[in-house]
Amino acid sequence: MVIATKIRTSSISSHLEDTIDAKLANMFIDSSGKDTPGAMVPEPIGATVRRALVAANREDRAIVGLSESINALSKTPEDFLFCFLAASGNPANHMHQVLLEAFCFEHDIYIIKVDSAEKLSRMLGTQRIESCALLQKSWSEGCAETITDVEDQLVDYCEEHWEAPIKPIVKLPEK
Repeated sequence: MVIATKIRTSSISSHLEDTIDAKLANMFIDSSGKDTPGAMVPEPIGATVRRALVAANREDRAIVGLSESINALSKTPEDFLFCFLAASGNPANHMHQVLLEAFCFEHDIYIIKVDSAEKLSRMLGTQRIESCALLQKSWSEGCAETITDVEDQLVDYCEEHWEAPIKPIVKLPEK
């Protein structure tokens, strides 16, 4: 899903940054990295999300599916670090997602909105199209919570947007 916005300019508003369209355009995070010149380009956030999802799935730390996520969170919310949400297009699912988002916010679980349920499902290897995935925290041998470098990058990203009333949508890579 690509979000395109036309930035309006007028003689009334000389500050383009203050227009609603400009704010919305800045809320969509493009992970393609095509427009960034230079050799030392940091990894796009969409690629970082992909690496975290694939690693957690491989380690059996991913809960995939809206119902499965709600059930897992109702039992042990303290075990989860991230909640990935994609718009499903289903009004009933949307209501569940809004409630899930509020629950995650209350329990300090980072919320990352992604652009496509299809891409999210493909990355997690599911046959059904799922609009939600949770990543459990990892634990070391001594029962201490550990965080990978990739997860640390995602925490930094989430901290930047924690108080934002509208979370940016991360564009996941096609593959």
